[in-house]
Amino acid sequence: MEMAKADVADVAADYRAAGFGGSLPWGSRPALLLIDFAAAYFVADSPLYAGVEAARAAAARLAEAARAADVPAIFTRVEYVRDDPARDGGMFYRKIAALACFDSGNPLGDFTPELAPQPGDIVVTKQYPSAFFATGLAAMLRGMGVDTLVIAGLSTSGCVRATAVDALCHGLVPLVVREAVGDRDAGVHAANLFDLAAKTADVIGLDEALAYLARAGATREASTKA
Repeated sequence: MEMAKADVADVAADYRAAGFGGSLPWGSRPALLLIDFAAAYFVADSPLYAGVEAARAAAARLAEAARAADVPAIFTRVEYVRDDPARDGGMFYRKIAALACFDSGNPLGDFTPELAPQPGDIVVTKQYPSAFFATGLAAMLRGMGVDTLVIAGLSTSGCVRATAVDALCHGLVPLVVREAVGDRDAGVHAANLFDLAAKTADVIGLDEALAYLARAGATREASTKA
């Protein structure tokens, strides 16, 4: 059952009164993380189809802005490559049958052509929800001096949320871009954005994210010239 608007307002007020929903200190060296923009979420007969084309379009704008600002653009993908894919994905793979979309060789696991890495972008392959778990992402970001992670991707309740939580735990500021993340159900999407904003991340608008990336690029250029 959907919550009435008054109930939602009451919940938000209750969280604020309890001290949730504080703001984080955005850094000056961001990276853009684009999580799992795979064909599986956009092909109509895929079990993972989510109707999130608008999120993909917003994420494409972020990718263009990051490249223009010389901000690292990092794409994640999922692939299960062993003869027994459950050995790669463990209990996560056993829990969700639809993860077979990401078995090696399945075209549903490929990047959607409307939003795919370009030369100079970074690709991280993962097998679990968080982009940090069992990957080299944390060490890579530390090596690049990144302090803030602008996050776009799929799905809000799954890999986006898990990655934002781990980003915070690794000492990074996670900025989840509202229009550039999506889920198969609007209610689940909204609830997870609410919880992320309350406890784990700053949830920001697309225009705000684009302006932030532009400022970061201008700051980097100025420091290079100094």
